[in-house]
Amino acid sequence: MKKLFIITGEYSGDIHASHVVKALRSLNPDILIEGIGGENLKAAGVKLFSDQKKMSAVGLSLKIIVDHVTLGKRVVDYIINEFKPDDVLLIDYGVFNLSISKFLKKAGIKVFYYIPPQVWASRKWRINTIKKYVDEVLCIFPFEKKLYEGFGIKTHYCGHPLVSQLPPKADRDEFFEKHGFDKSKKLVSIFPGSRVFELKNLMGVFINTAENLQRKHPDLQFCISHAPNLSDDVYNKYLKNTNFKVIKDENQALLSVSDALILASGTVALEACLYQTPMIIAYRGPWLFYLIYLIVRCIKMVSLPNIIADKFIVPEILQGDVNVTKISYEIERILFDSDYRKNYIEQLGMVKSLLSDKISSEEAAETINAGI
Repeated sequence: MKKLFIITGEYSGDIHASHVVKALRSLNPDILIEGIGGENLKAAGVKLFSDQKKMSAVGLSLKIIVDHVTLGKRVVDYIINEFKPDDVLLIDYGVFNLSISKFLKKAGIKVFYYIPPQVWASRKWRINTIKKYVDEVLCIFPFEKKLYEGFGIKTHYCGHPLVSQLPPKADRDEFFEKHGFDKSKKLVSIFPGSRVFELKNLMGVFINTAENLQRKHPDLQFCISHAPNLSDDVYNKYLKNTNFKVIKDENQALLSVSDALILASGTVALEACLYQTPMIIAYRGPWLFYLIYLIVRCIKMVSLPNIIADKFIVPEILQGDVNVTKISYEIERILFDSDYRKNYIEQLGMVKSLLSDKISSEEAAETINAGI
């Protein structure tokens, strides 16, 4: 019986892993799979060595570091000495997974890496670690294959998971009626991020921008997306003096029916691009982290649509430039400059066409199954 161990670190990785597992089982029903993951992997019938609670913590506190080191030692010992899989599949979560890969490779276990670290964005030196300890990279962006192969790394382009996993556009009339929006007014939606420090740095300016735009344009309505991983208490302290609707657990539907979006950077920008919904990216964090980012970055763009297109399509407002005036200006261009809006939507469609229509999880499963 063939055996596979999967290591994920965050909620998104757990989702992607579950799709790969389902595809693998259709190819090889007898394969035994264990791993570190969450409810999605568990629901796919994977025996969990550990859940993601310790993995998904953010920061550099002593407790987080100790938890990661302790878990790393435990999982390496279990994989090498007890489970003894034919292969290990690493998914995203670069710092932890790359450190684990060293021990796995030395033990003679074949290592696949699906959704590899974004070495093209920052810390490009990590590609040397990947070359040394990963047997095959299963990449999700078209430009990654050329990059990795240029370093002599065996690489298979699987296509991006979102292309096949993203739900179709929601029905605008039904969505507006469900949530009490005025169908005759344009909707601007705000996605302030999924981490507490992002809300701390962005929610205030986003709300002030919405209030400014609504005063100038009474025909606009606004909505705030509530990240499912954050509690109501975290959100409510920023919403005491506002009447904007807050919607939880309907991110994709909200992205698809909005006329414009104010986003913190992240995968949400790619989701919006696939729906061809015009957006602006506004992001700021602690200045120390930003200065470190400037040192380690490899490219000068932060949003995935721009990176994929290799040009600026999505307006990016960063750090000290994040203010009501600049965000309002860009949103007004999107909503009221018809030529600009039309060209913007066409450019987003061009980015969408650059991403493969492959079913990413099936491509990854076929590659892994062939290598077992």
